[in-house]
Amino acid sequence: MTIADSGFMMDNGSSCLPCTPDEEKRIVTELTNKSESNLKEGNLYYVISNRWFTGWQKYIGEGSGELSIEEHSSYSQNGGLSKTSCRPGPIDNSDLILNGNDYKGDDVELLRILEEGRDYVLVPGEVWEKLLDWYKGGPALPRKLISQGVRDKKFSVEVYPLCLKLIDSRDNSQFIIRLSKKASTRELYERVCAIAGIEQEKVRIWDYFNKQKHSVLAVSDQTLEESSLQMDQDILLEVQDDGFCPSGLGMDSTGNELALVPIEPSRSSMTIAGGPTLSNGYSSAKVDRGGLAGLQNLGNTCFMNSSIQCLVHTPPLVEYFLQDYTEEINRENPLGMHGELALAFGELLRKLWSSGRTAIAPRAFKGKLARFAPQFSGYNQHDSQELLAFLLDGLHEDLNRVKQKPYIETRDSNGRPDEEVAEECWKNHKARNDSLIVDVCQGQYKSTLVCPVCGKISITFDPFMYLSLPLPSTATRTMTVTVFYSDGSGLPIPYTVTVLKHGCCKDLSQALGSACCLRSDEILLLAEVYEHRIYRYLENPLEPLSSIKDDEHIVAYRLPKKGAGSTRLEILHRCQEKCTLDSLRSGERKHFGSPLVTYLGENPQTGADIDLAVNRVLSPLRKTHSSLTKAHSSKENGFVSESTDKPVNSCHTQSEPGNQSMDSTELEEMSSSELSFQLCLVDDKGSNCKPVGKDSLLKPGLSVRVMLDWTDKEHELYDASYLKDHPEVYKSGFTVKKTRQESISLFSCLEAFLKEEPLGPDDMWYCPSCKEHRQATKKLDLWRLPEILVFHLKRFSYSRYLKNKLDTFVNFPVHSLDLSKYVKSNDASSQSHVYELYAISNHYGGLGGGHYSAYAKLIDENRWYHFDDSHVSPVSESEIKTSAAYVLFYQRVNVKPKKGMGEPSQGHISS
Repeated sequence: MTIADSGFMMDNGSSCLPCTPDEEKRIVTELTNKSESNLKEGNLYYVISNRWFTGWQKYIGEGSGELSIEEHSSYSQNGGLSKTSCRPGPIDNSDLILNGNDYKGDDVELLRILEEGRDYVLVPGEVWEKLLDWYKGGPALPRKLISQGVRDKKFSVEVYPLCLKLIDSRDNSQFIIRLSKKASTRELYERVCAIAGIEQEKVRIWDYFNKQKHSVLAVSDQTLEESSLQMDQDILLEVQDDGFCPSGLGMDSTGNELALVPIEPSRSSMTIAGGPTLSNGYSSAKVDRGGLAGLQNLGNTCFMNSSIQCLVHTPPLVEYFLQDYTEEINRENPLGMHGELALAFGELLRKLWSSGRTAIAPRAFKGKLARFAPQFSGYNQHDSQELLAFLLDGLHEDLNRVKQKPYIETRDSNGRPDEEVAEECWKNHKARNDSLIVDVCQGQYKSTLVCPVCGKISITFDPFMYLSLPLPSTATRTMTVTVFYSDGSGLPIPYTVTVLKHGCCKDLSQALGSACCLRSDEILLLAEVYEHRIYRYLENPLEPLSSIKDDEHIVAYRLPKKGAGSTRLEILHRCQEKCTLDSLRSGERKHFGSPLVTYLGENPQTGADIDLAVNRVLSPLRKTHSSLTKAHSSKENGFVSESTDKPVNSCHTQSEPGNQSMDSTELEEMSSSELSFQLCLVDDKGSNCKPVGKDSLLKPGLSVRVMLDWTDKEHELYDASYLKDHPEVYKSGFTVKKTRQESISLFSCLEAFLKEEPLGPDDMWYCPSCKEHRQATKKLDLWRLPEILVFHLKRFSYSRYLKNKLDTFVNFPVHSLDLSKYVKSNDASSQSHVYELYAISNHYGGLGGGHYSAYAKLIDENRWYHFDDSHVSPVSESEIKTSAAYVLFYQRVNVKPKKGMGEPSQGHISS
């Protein structure tokens, strides 16, 4: 939960009386800050439905749609709008729990598909108590804070405690037990004995995973997580009877003690020292081929199973881990996992490559993963590519042949030849990193940064383990935007343009500029109009178009380029409310139409300058035939281009908060006949109006708001319909073209990755020449390619507005992927850059859940298989290219030049 710092001290007094929104926000902020400053294991947090919590945030003014409180504070300070909400009802968590409103008692079970931030939020216990005091409702869903990780301890709230199914061997009755995975086996015995009403000395509990006895759980301080117990698995209760002693000792007929030997867990058919192998390193006889075993799903672990299947079918890794690799385990590397991850992965690979097709339960491996990578613990769905990156990095550090990493100071290129700098960087990298993973999975790319101010060029050569490629989108959406002339040279006109669905505001501006024939000396200023006022300006060219919803009203103002730095004038409109007699008596007015925007000039401006600017912008709206139109007014294209008549009878101005728009505190009321309306300085709340004289000066560079009060006279003189009823962006939603012909190629993704582009504002580069952080341009080039080349297709995008998945079909080669033209080193011809696909990690569905599986090729059989958790089935090569492809695994192939030709030909994969 994110609460902005209010800057107030908390009132210790509590009351169930309703507080003001500001008071609630202040109290909750203080309680949250206090809790976060005292994090410790065992602290209580409460799960709250995000549906209810979002309503509460809107009520206190923190949340408004998808905009943060900081953004809304900024909008308010700049005269923007804030969309408020009414006080929410009682807390309602029924959408989070199993059986909804039919829950009974305190043992409430959460739905397993929940995602933090989307379905629920977590608040400290003190905050929950306060919210419950104010709003009542429920049910309460308390959860404890636990610490996870070995290298870096991290705190996390255990939203889903371990759920175990206890089976009583005496009558096969079943009980559900929920305990923290950090609870000890001693606590498990205590809970079981309390449920069964039996003394602990008479009880023995078995790890009964998949209805098989694996091992007896000893009464100790070992955690349930360390005991490899999984969510929803069975445990078996055995109770002492005649001839049975739970302590592990039995009695024979003469009273002598007999040692009870527990059933050992199944072992791999091979030891770490190796075993029967084929010449290619695979362990198995031809009659019973290895490598075709599935992996059991331990509770949303399909992401892990998918990545593992791709790795254990990587030929160099198979050959390595089926041999004795104990000499290369680095147990002292502070960046590694003491060799435990490498040993766990090697043992799992050996099981999968032993004979047979029985699915393996990767419980021990998942336990190691949870210890060293807490982000993958629990039973939520995770990203297979993120897991892959962790595994490759972890295996590298556990197998790093360098025991003591030397300190090496990097040198700047300083105009030296690229080959020299690249070789130096690679040698420096190998001096600190030398492992199987570096040997077969790491390549090198060239990175060129150019300072936009001084032109300084910085060239570095960095290693990579995989390439994350963007997906250039071909999906489009149509958007309708009304364009206004700031100089009064034309009427507002709506334009409908087609832009990329995942483009940015720069793309929209360019499309509109082409449609409206924008001149070279003009720019477009985009803005969102809400309730007849400017809600926000879209001035960031990199603002994603996904932030603009279909039902919003977007306008654009044609402004002169030279106007930058001048005073910006916003013109808003009001008219007399004619609904009721009371409103007429009270003089109540309502806003209407779209605001107009223009520039006043760079020099200090006066009230008279504002009057001229307002007349100029309104001149196209003047009706051609009007009883009030002066005879000498020139008429062009249905409107008067110039006029001396004044459009309105009253006007108010508003300067930006925090700035003094007038040079004099004494403001005199305007009485000149040149102005038929009055200018007033208005504060943020629209009150405390002070009249502004025509000679009063306004400092340049400010935004000034003018309020025009329209009467029947102005409505007769001007056609206000041009200000009203502007179309929404698009009423029927996005138009997405999903035809197969518009699929993109892997090469276009790679080219998008390698193209030159400016760094983001949050990723500025420190220029050593300017001594300043600059938004430099960056260009990547491939320099050295590895034997195993992994492509990650960036299907998932995240922003402050939304999360999105791209289901674009990427057409990738299965055979003969030739990357020669993308490798820029001069010795690129010394080795092959042709690759063959051998594995794919797939993702199906959306962000909320989805499912992972893998395609992998058995090289010796030249046949593809589909690994879907426990299920393994053959699949034809023509079926493996789908829009679900997420991570692609390629291996370099040997190629031979054709006789009389310099081009490579298809060879075979080298093991």
